[in-house]
Amino acid sequence: MRYADGPTTEVEIEIDAPPARVWELVCDINLPSQFSSEFLGGEWLDGAAAPSEGARFKGRNQHQAIGEWETTSIVVACEQERLLEWAVNDTQTPSASWRFELEPSGEGTRLKQWMRIGPGWSGLTPAIEAMPDKEERIIERRLEHHRANMAANLEGIKALAEG
Repeated sequence: MRYADGPTTEVEIEIDAPPARVWELVCDINLPSQFSSEFLGGEWLDGAAAPSEGARFKGRNQHQAIGEWETTSIVVACEQERLLEWAVNDTQTPSASWRFELEPSGEGTRLKQWMRIGPGWSGLTPAIEAMPDKEERIIERRLEHHRANMAANLEGIKALAEG
């Protein structure tokens, strides 16, 4: 897989709680910092206090290979108790796109977290430019890291929603 292909990954989980409860947790932009090895937290910008289309938030991240950084994300889709999606840094050529999808499932909720790398410049770009022959390995390693953090995030949301 190449960067230009828009590499994606996703995880999903069944949660024994109604979509309204899961939605509350998904909308807390700081909650993933409790479960992620990379995300340190976020804050709404421009007076926003919750997700809505066009709302922006700043996220703080860290990774042992590249240190700490901040990004500004823009909510590009928000459907109450169904969908929350944001683009990182730019809506036209984001460095990444992230999405939560909620679907009623019996008495509970199926929660999916999805992400796509690119097409805009990201932290992977310098590594790929320095080692173009290792592009596929660099991308797969990054996707594995994202999948692990996303799985931990969904397990944490499940525990809180069901607790």
